[in-house]
Amino acid sequence: MEQKPSENVIDEKKDSFKILGIGSSLNKKSTSTRILQITLEKSRKYGATVSLLNLREFNLPIFNPNKPRETTHDIIKINEEVNESDAFILATPDYHGSMSGGMKNFLDYYWYEFSGKLFGYIVSSHEKGLTVIDHMRTAVRQCYGWSLPYGLSINSENDFDIDGNIKNVYLNQRINNMARDMVTYGKLLSKQFLYDVNTKQENTFASQFVKK
Repeated sequence: MEQKPSENVIDEKKDSFKILGIGSSLNKKSTSTRILQITLEKSRKYGATVSLLNLREFNLPIFNPNKPRETTHDIIKINEEVNESDAFILATPDYHGSMSGGMKNFLDYYWYEFSGKLFGYIVSSHEKGLTVIDHMRTAVRQCYGWSLPYGLSINSENDFDIDGNIKNVYLNQRINNMARDMVTYGKLLSKQFLYDVNTKQENTFASQFVKK
């Protein structure tokens, strides 16, 4: 069953640019969530407002399209964070070549809210996590979201020293790239999407999001 669009997702352009990070591992020592936190912090240097949703700290029921969406405190909080955000970074461990169940469930709850926004991807994997990123990218594409043309792949054994510090210079560079690109390209895409919607441009995918 197709979800109905939220009423107040498309608004006048805010002065701030907010990136929401979604950590989906249940592991308290999750490397994917840790790298997500580092990337978000670095994004601040480029002028972004950032926030982290660690899904293991929320009770998000399995999405059921045949039931009205629940309005628990946790769901309301997640909805607020999603609706206020201009871009997203998704972080997950590699589970059997795909994203975690928590991440897939989170993505199932939304579609309209992701449209026209930029997404970045972080995967903790011993096998590069290429299929994991592809699966998340496919889900986002179906929601008319944009994706960075690369992701961050983490291998704990190769990327961290015995004290848990990042020792992989290449990973550090990729983190810096993502932090900068999420803000720089995210702002451009967000500005154009909102312009197309607010001015009711017809020859663009954004036209379907114009309020009738």
